[in-house]
Amino acid sequence: MADDKNKVDQRDRSRVAGDEDYEIDYLAEKLGVSRDQVRDAIKAVGNDRSAVEKHLRGN
Repeated sequence: MADDKNKVDQRDRSRVAGDEDYEIDYLAEKLGVSRDQVRDAIKAVGNDRSAVEKHLRGN
């Protein structure tokens, strides 16, 4: 099902869609890690973007 373009809030920005390759690739490139490391981080801390980034940075 397509996104509802009438919803303009930013709820999705705080989450990582682990099943979307483009989001995994973006984080991997941004943080200089592999795609598998991003997936493992999502499994470890959930899909909250800030928690995933923090986990991958080692903080």
